[in-house]
Amino acid sequence: MKKSVFALVSSIAVLGTALAGCSGGQQTSAPPAQQPAGGTTTETPAAPAAEAKPQVLRFNLHSEPPTADPGLAEDTTSGAIILATFDGLTRIVKDKPEVAAAESYTVSEDLLTYTFKIRDHKWSNGEPVTAKDFEFAWKRALDPKTASNYAYQLYYIKNGEKANKGEVSLDEVGVKALDDKTLEVKLENPTPFFLELLAFRTYFPINQKVHEGNEKWAAEAATHVGNGPFKMETWEHKSKIVLVKNENYWDKDSVKLDKIEFSMVEDENTELSMFENGELDWAGAPTSALPTDAIPALKAAGKMTTQPIAGTYWYKFNTEKAPFNNVKIRKAFTFSIDRVSLIDNILQAGQLPATGAVPPSMALKADGYFKDNDIETAKTLLQEGMQELGITSLPPITLSYNTSEGHKKIAEAIQDQWKKNLGVEVRLENKEWKVYLEDMHEGNFQIGRMGWLGDFNDPINFLELYKDKMGGNNDTRWEHPKFKELLNQSALEMDTAKRKQILADAEQVLMDEMPIAPIYFYTQSWVQNENVKGVQITGLGDVDWKWAYVE
Repeated sequence: MKKSVFALVSSIAVLGTALAGCSGGQQTSAPPAQQPAGGTTTETPAAPAAEAKPQVLRFNLHSEPPTADPGLAEDTTSGAIILATFDGLTRIVKDKPEVAAAESYTVSEDLLTYTFKIRDHKWSNGEPVTAKDFEFAWKRALDPKTASNYAYQLYYIKNGEKANKGEVSLDEVGVKALDDKTLEVKLENPTPFFLELLAFRTYFPINQKVHEGNEKWAAEAATHVGNGPFKMETWEHKSKIVLVKNENYWDKDSVKLDKIEFSMVEDENTELSMFENGELDWAGAPTSALPTDAIPALKAAGKMTTQPIAGTYWYKFNTEKAPFNNVKIRKAFTFSIDRVSLIDNILQAGQLPATGAVPPSMALKADGYFKDNDIETAKTLLQEGMQELGITSLPPITLSYNTSEGHKKIAEAIQDQWKKNLGVEVRLENKEWKVYLEDMHEGNFQIGRMGWLGDFNDPINFLELYKDKMGGNNDTRWEHPKFKELLNQSALEMDTAKRKQILADAEQVLMDEMPIAPIYFYTQSWVQNENVKGVQITGLGDVDWKWAYVE
């Protein structure tokens, strides 16, 4: 997800850190955009013996969510709010998918047809949730007119890709409400991670009646309607969001929190001060980040929790604009980054240097595809690339990032490295997350930071971002026929070992072409009030408050 990360993740899109994988938007020690083997819960989901104090939890979102609409969301900031206010057919519990809005399901022998029974439950406005709401939501996300950057996540459904590209009608997409409580889904190919994928926000339902009455329903608290454990009570834009328990939720007895209050403070030092002053119950990942300068002391005091997640922090090159239309120059900039130095001196939270796109929990080639801090090779490639472009020097380069103390420090360090190692002048440019995301998608950048957290636990999720030049979360404007062919082959290969090799070959093409510069693999770090229990953080970095409570 972009995860915008800090927000596409899965979504990336990473929170402004990672894209939703989710792409990422804010975080640096962990994120925007979209799961490794083992997630974490701060406590096994369980009910408190007694509620001695109001069940109110206070978090910081770091920045304004670009949307609260599951069909449009691509970053982890938006995703955190959406996961709290919606239920998909499945929900991830301790890194495994369990039925949620679906009561049960059956699968055909050829693994191509899933039939779901929708449990008897209601939207937050009291209307019944039907199978038609799922069909409508999925087809709406695939509709080219919707322009959903995460539409490709629905390409596993029969004719999903063709419909999104306008080659067949939406009526031919393989999802159909057989009646109010029965949803039939036909797939293009057997998809072993499909049940996990259903827990991702692009597969969430939306209330068809509400949407048809007001297409901007997700922009304000007064009109927002979901089917999840919480509902939106307040949205003061760029200031705060308040969620309250949804009395119409099918599993409301498992929900112990009365309210979750979200601040939107971009300065990580201010956020940490708010936590230390008792104004927040949690600071840092997964909805924000800890100030990098504070990490050593927090770690030494034993106050900080850190866990690895399936996410990659990378820089994207705009391959349509000189000089990054030249692969040798892209490689020169990538090879000349000293990742170990960044981790040791700035990040300091157990991150690993990234010399490939796919994170360690699902790695295709354990030792990566290039050498970190390979300055001599970088210098040679830079000279060869400039010769190919017919230039003797590079004009100043612009490196863009979304507003965050951590992103700024990383950019400043890499700016210094490129000046020292390559003799290149680099200008830094920062923007507010929503504006930054739009500019990246529109190609208004030379080099731009982004992060990606897995949307599901499979390497295809990190590679498929770059399959299509104009794909929703690509941004680089790069595509390659061999890369596309290998990804298509992987979808048809049922032998696990053979499929892994095909994907490794695809990642090799990506790294040979270098439209992205991988920098590090994420961890998430945070501090929390010791009375906060039951917050679930998956191995993909998603946060779920369904079982949270204050002791």
